[in-house]
Amino acid sequence: MRHLPNALSLLRVAGSLGLLFCDVAGWLFWVLYALCGISDMVDGWLARKLHVETKAGAVCDSVSDIVFVACCAIRLLPVLEIPVWLCIWAGVIIFIKMVNQVSALAVFKRSCFPHTLANKLTGLLLFLAVPTMFWSMIPISIVAAIATFAAVQEGHFIRTKQVF
Repeated sequence: MRHLPNALSLLRVAGSLGLLFCDVAGWLFWVLYALCGISDMVDGWLARKLHVETKAGAVCDSVSDIVFVACCAIRLLPVLEIPVWLCIWAGVIIFIKMVNQVSALAVFKRSCFPHTLANKLTGLLLFLAVPTMFWSMIPISIVAAIATFAAVQEGHFIRTKQVF
């Protein structure tokens, strides 16, 4: 039971990689998408509930999230009509997060993925907003605003050593 949360995170990696081989218009893609998103919500909750939280588990969860987002981007970006301004905004968020990792390496001598409330909210809203991108950019724009705040807050927490 104590390895179940990490197993869910690793299954999310497998499911995410499975997305790469699915047709975006097909039901299998969206079933895998939903299972990966739900596993992201459940693994951390389960770790806290079972009192088996570890730093390694938190890193595994964060890496699984990155793989999920990357695989979704690889499959969805070619079929979505995303405005240039939104691509630039996403690039800025990614840049801030990269600076955060460089800061973490400088401050802590290792990477750091704070599981802040803003980061958790961003993940949940991103999961919910992605399917709406086929007909509206408004939900993803709201997510981008929250993600920007989360990235800046994450950097502040890293640089002020409030994450460990």
